[in-house]
Amino acid sequence: QRCVVLRFLKSPPNQNKTPEEILHHLQNIVDFGKHVMKQFFGENYVHHGEIIQLPLDFVRQLCLKIQPERPECRCDKDMDTLSGYAMCLPNLTRLQTFRFAEHRPILCIEIKPKCGFIPFSSHVSQEIKHKVCRYCMHQHLKVANGKWKRPSKYCPLDLFSGNKQRMHFALKSLLQEAQNNLKIFKNGELIYGCKDDQDCVSDWNELARHLKPFFFPSNGLVSGPHCTRTIVKELIHVITMALLSSTDTCRAGDMKTVPISQGRSYCEASAFNKELVRNGKHKLESSGLPRGCLLYKTLQAQMLDMLDIEGLYPLYSRVEQYLEEFPEERSTLQIDGPYNEAFYEKLLDLSLEDDGTVAFALTKVQQYRIAMTAKDCSIMIALSTCLQDECSEQRPVVLTSKSRFTFSVSVLDLDLKPYESIPHQYKLDGEIVNYYLKNVQAKDDSVMSNLFKENEDCTLVLHKV
Repeated sequence: QRCVVLRFLKSPPNQNKTPEEILHHLQNIVDFGKHVMKQFFGENYVHHGEIIQLPLDFVRQLCLKIQPERPECRCDKDMDTLSGYAMCLPNLTRLQTFRFAEHRPILCIEIKPKCGFIPFSSHVSQEIKHKVCRYCMHQHLKVANGKWKRPSKYCPLDLFSGNKQRMHFALKSLLQEAQNNLKIFKNGELIYGCKDDQDCVSDWNELARHLKPFFFPSNGLVSGPHCTRTIVKELIHVITMALLSSTDTCRAGDMKTVPISQGRSYCEASAFNKELVRNGKHKLESSGLPRGCLLYKTLQAQMLDMLDIEGLYPLYSRVEQYLEEFPEERSTLQIDGPYNEAFYEKLLDLSLEDDGTVAFALTKVQQYRIAMTAKDCSIMIALSTCLQDECSEQRPVVLTSKSRFTFSVSVLDLDLKPYESIPHQYKLDGEIVNYYLKNVQAKDDSVMSNLFKENEDCTLVLHKV
């Protein structure tokens, strides 16, 4: 029996689209996943789904049933109940590659890794952007605005480093302060993470109770804090190994890779980095990611943002000016689709030599939209215990001290970021950086300066008297 997810379009009240417009919009989402994102991430990782039509009475009843379950922050948009069109997708909290273990309990970890590199563009106007990552800066603004109660110690550059020590620290930080960047499901039900912005459950003992049968099936481990710490450690190990694995044998498109060596491999605001400085060490090891793993492919897609929003915004303005003069050209430029192979081919030009044309500006704008999509995607890791005689070379397996898991890794939330959101991104970038410079960096500089002084070598010179 196949377990599927139905996805309906949502829109603000009184902005209902016609059934034809909704069908077109859904078709664009499917085509974008199929012809573009699959090229970046690979066949096994992307599940683009298909469009189906449902009886309107069924859709209305379904809407009434799920409305009370929707988070308050999502209720500003109405679910489409008029067209009958929906996307049918696989349930990614289930194993995607192998069906043999479907009768067993399935654990699924959803991670929204965010942007894994620091801008290397010469267009960046504030030096702090070359030192501190966007996520770490944004945390402080979000706390100030009341979105979260406290900043997370998670830094995406630690997760994307490929260094297991840094990855473990990043995952532990996510488990401590999940925000909307980590969720854990058991048999499709959320058991850990945020249901709403402020509704964050971070009870490790409760989580350990759910996870104990997966990691210690014989129940031989005593309960208590030691048990909880051990289970969390095992969970972090399994997630790390799954993220570093390559479960996709096919080549992901003809994309020339953006050199990851561009820009620094660590963030000065990372709690891991600060701990190193406190201990008198100033060098962070970056092991690098295996080329076939999903984190590597995600980072490559993110790094299509080669100009940073500061370098991109003038090019967006060039396209906008052109569209004001020639509005009928919008469809020719493929701004709203169709997202086909021709659209993908144009993304392969990584040249940064601006010849002043609209074509150059548009290519960079579209690459930026892809990068923003990759920066906001989610990675799903589905796990199920398997017996030794069930394991074979065809099935990816990760071992722990008492268990073995087969797993599948998938990526979702791959809708192309709207062209119209670029001015908002430009404005937000300025707000994030200005808030950080004004309220955080000055304090951090004085603290770190004192730490460096404390860690300086001290030489005692004795003189004859």
